[in-house]
Amino acid sequence: MNFDEAVQYLLSLGHETLTIKLGLRNTELLLNAIDHPERAYPAVQIAGTNGKGSTVAMLDSICRDAGIKSGLYTSPHLTSITERISISGAHITPEDFAASTTVVGDVSQQLVSDKQIEALPTFFEQVTVIAFLAFRTAKIELAILETGVGGRLDSTTAANARLVGITPIGLDHEEYLGNTLESIAKEKAAIIRPGVRAVIAKQEPEALSILRQRCDETGVTPILEEGTHTLEDKTADGRLCVTVDTGADRYEKVWLALRGRHQILNAAVAIRLAESLELLRFPIPHSAIVTGLETAKHPGRLELIPHKPAILLDGAHNPAGCRALREYLEEFARRPLTLVFGAMRDKQFGQMGEILFPVADVLVLTTIENPRSASRKMLRSAAQRFARGTVVEIRSSAEALRIAIEKTPPDGLICIAGSLYLIGEIRPSILNLS
Repeated sequence: MNFDEAVQYLLSLGHETLTIKLGLRNTELLLNAIDHPERAYPAVQIAGTNGKGSTVAMLDSICRDAGIKSGLYTSPHLTSITERISISGAHITPEDFAASTTVVGDVSQQLVSDKQIEALPTFFEQVTVIAFLAFRTAKIELAILETGVGGRLDSTTAANARLVGITPIGLDHEEYLGNTLESIAKEKAAIIRPGVRAVIAKQEPEALSILRQRCDETGVTPILEEGTHTLEDKTADGRLCVTVDTGADRYEKVWLALRGRHQILNAAVAIRLAESLELLRFPIPHSAIVTGLETAKHPGRLELIPHKPAILLDGAHNPAGCRALREYLEEFARRPLTLVFGAMRDKQFGQMGEILFPVADVLVLTTIENPRSASRKMLRSAAQRFARGTVVEIRSSAEALRIAIEKTPPDGLICIAGSLYLIGEIRPSILNLS
């Protein structure tokens, strides 16, 4: 397969969020059939509801500054599937992605032919194995894995990472993980296994209780990150200067590259994970941790793009993410503020609207080119309850961007939020503006 054929093959498996099949059997069969590429390198796995993407981005940046050849696996992508797999900070090439996809696709077909499985492994299962195979081919030294959904039955868990991190847990993906904080925490806590080192972010009491119980059951002494940090300074656009004291070291006046107060906690978890890499025989210098935090990049998460008006992209896709975005907007946003909002219909967009809509002077509602997109009628119901400014309904994201620019003065701010799929759809057009 060439790259286009590889993408079409994967898309033919069905949309990744509509064909989720939690369980490790397919992934393990694929890995066994290609001689277990995940055993060629140690791995770090990070689960959680919010912040795991930022945390892996920071940790990867730290490792690269320390001279470690890292492989980073994340999801979803914004514009190209190659964004999910990075090696030493660079996205996998289309040619290398196609080569790994060809191997995994052929093996998947053979497993069906041999009647070891009834149907082809899902999009996410195959892409995860594609990443593991690409990492072995590239001879990486360390894999950094962002968990997709949950943890217990997520494909990334097949890597058997020896170092794990759990970022703040909240309500999300309830249709797969349960509708209580305790049930969701149990799914994510399962990545804590005997013999691992576990770094746990500050949690709600219900979640922390479950995580502690899992640690007791597995004989793991957790490293609890509970707020050993001080805010020293901040810029007008939301970058923060912090001091973090872990007990093992003190990192003074570090200017975080990623914006927002919620990134302080993510940075503290990334630091604890970096310090713990000594377990995997990767001692990380103090200077690499500082530089990594000050240079990390995470597109689509409080990403501020220079323009007149300025444009802020944030893939806040659940209530916790929306609360972090609102805190940022209330503290740092220029006025007037135009909010372009689109969401998935299976998300809590009513609660999301209750959090975000009141801060917008102009609210532009739009649909997304995705089978799960919430309709304008669905979004309108939330807007009627919570919006305080002007409300406009637009059929497409491209038109929504045009209207937002038209309605926002040069000294104002346009914020685009509600779904990473919306960000991915609209971001290329925005980059062409600047």
